[in-house]
Amino acid sequence: MNVAEAVGRTLAALGADHVFGVVGSGNFHVTNALVAAGARFVAARHEGGAATMADAYARTSGRIGVLSVHQGCGLTNALTGITEAAKSRTPLVVLAAETGATAIRSNFRIDQDALALAVGARSERVRSAATAVDDVVRAFRLASEDRRTVVLNLPLDVQAAELPGGLPAPVLPALHPVAPSAAGVRALADELRRAERPVFIAGRGARHAAAELRELAETCGALLATSAVARGLFHDDPWSLDVSGGFATPLAAELISGADLIVGWGATLNTWTTRHGALVGPGCTVVQVDLDSDAIGAHRPVHLGVLGDVALTAEAVRAELAGQRLSGYRDASIRERIARGGSWLQIPYQDESTSDTIDPRTLTAALDRMLPTERVVAVDSGNFMGYPSTFLRVPDHHGFCFTQAFQSIGLGLATAIGAALARPDRLPVAALGDGGALMGISELETAVRLGLPLVIVVYDDHAYGAEVHHFGPDGHPLGTVRFPDTDLAAAARGFGCTGITVRGEADLEAVRDWLAGPRSAPLLIDAKVTSAEGSWWLVQAFRGH
Repeated sequence: MNVAEAVGRTLAALGADHVFGVVGSGNFHVTNALVAAGARFVAARHEGGAATMADAYARTSGRIGVLSVHQGCGLTNALTGITEAAKSRTPLVVLAAETGATAIRSNFRIDQDALALAVGARSERVRSAATAVDDVVRAFRLASEDRRTVVLNLPLDVQAAELPGGLPAPVLPALHPVAPSAAGVRALADELRRAERPVFIAGRGARHAAAELRELAETCGALLATSAVARGLFHDDPWSLDVSGGFATPLAAELISGADLIVGWGATLNTWTTRHGALVGPGCTVVQVDLDSDAIGAHRPVHLGVLGDVALTAEAVRAELAGQRLSGYRDASIRERIARGGSWLQIPYQDESTSDTIDPRTLTAALDRMLPTERVVAVDSGNFMGYPSTFLRVPDHHGFCFTQAFQSIGLGLATAIGAALARPDRLPVAALGDGGALMGISELETAVRLGLPLVIVVYDDHAYGAEVHHFGPDGHPLGTVRFPDTDLAAAARGFGCTGITVRGEADLEAVRDWLAGPRSAPLLIDAKVTSAEGSWWLVQAFRGH
C-alpha cells in the first residue's frame, strides 16, 4: 500500500463520508482511495465551487468537510472557498497535492504553506510513509477539535512511497469540551441577576447549544437572538427576535438596543451583528462566552469574558441560579409584540412592482408560501441578500447556510449544492444575484448531474446592485457595474434545468407546476426585480465603508 491509498483509507476510517473536488494527476490516487474506502466523491466543475460545497456540507451536516485538489493551480483555484471556510472556522480538511522536494522547476510549484497561512488556514503535511497515518490524524483532529480549515499537503514523491507494513488503525481519542472557570460562571450569574432587560445573541459557536441557552434564558428572562450564520436556532421560541444586526426587524432592533445586558454566546458581536455598535445601547453591559480567547473583545470592548464551551457554560450558570426565576425582559406585552411583529413577513410595505419587474419582497414572500417548510436556504452575497435571509423562513439552524465571512459573491450555488447533499430530506433553495449566478454558473451542470431538486432564485437587476446603490446616489458613473439583460432561464435550460422568467407574481404559477412534478432537475427562476433603491440592510452596511 502506498501513502496516497493510506491517506484516503485513514480519512474514511476517521469518518470522512463525502469528498468534493476536481481531480487531476496529483490527487487522482488519494481521491480514488477515499472512494474505495466508502466515501462519496462529488466532482465539481471548478475547484472554487468544490471548496464551497465542502464548506457548506460541513456546516449543514455537522461532519468534517473534505476537499481534494491538484497541486499548485488546483489549490489556487480553490482559494476563495478555502478563505471563506477558514474565516468561518469550518472544520475542513483540504487534500492538496504538492510537487515533490526535488521538483523545484515544476510549473506547479508554489509555496503552499504560505498560501494557506495567508488566508487563515492551517498548513500541515504528510511527511513520510512512516508518519502518514499520524499526519492525517493530526490534521483531522485540528479540523474537528479546533474547528479549523486545514490544508494537508501531499507531496507527490511521498504519495508514491510504500508503507512499511500494513495500515495501522487510526486512533483519535475523544477530547472533552472546555469547561468554564467557577469564577467566570459566578460573574456571569451575577450579571444576569442584576439585569432587567437581558438579551442573548447566539452565534456559530452556539449552534450545538440551543436547548441549554433556551433553558438559561427562561431562568433569567432573556430574549433570544442570533447572528446571521446561526439563524433558525430559536425559530419556534415565542421569545425569539430572530436575527440581530442588519437583518433585524424594527422590533428586534428596538428591543436589542434597549437591553441593559447583552451576552454573546459563541458570537463575536462584530460590526454586522451589532449594526456598527448601534444595537448596543448606552450603559449596556456586554459579555462574551467563547472557546477562543482571541474572539473575546475582538470587535468591541466587553465587560466580562468567559472562556468555555457554550453549552457547558450555560448549564453551569443555570445551576448557579438554581431556585431563582428572574422575570428579566419577559412580560406579556413583549411576548405579544414579538408574536405580532417579530417577522419581516408581518411588516407591511408598499409594493414597488412595475409592469415588467417584481418587487423582491413580493417575490420572496410568495415563494415562502409556496415552498415546503422543510427547506435549506443558501444565500449568495449582494444587494438582494436581505430578502431571502429574512422573508424565507427556515425550520431550524440546519436550514440556513450563509457563506458570507469573506463577502465574496459567486459562492451561493455551490453552497446550496453542498447543503443539499448534507440534508437530502429537505428542499434546497439557492438565492443568488445575477452577478453571483453568472460567476458560479458552471456548477449548474453539477446540480443537474446529481439530480438535485434544487430551487435557484436569481434576483436579477442586470447589475452589481450593491455598487449601484453605493455609488449611484453620489452621481458616479455606473457603466462599470451595469450590464445588458441576460436570459438566465434560457442558459439554465441549456444545462438541463427547468428555467422560467418571472416579471410578476402570476409568473410564479410555473413554480407550483415544478413542485407538483418529479423535481428530477433543478428549477431556475430568473426574477427580474425592481431596483430603484438599495435594500434596507445595505444602508446599514455602507456605514462601515
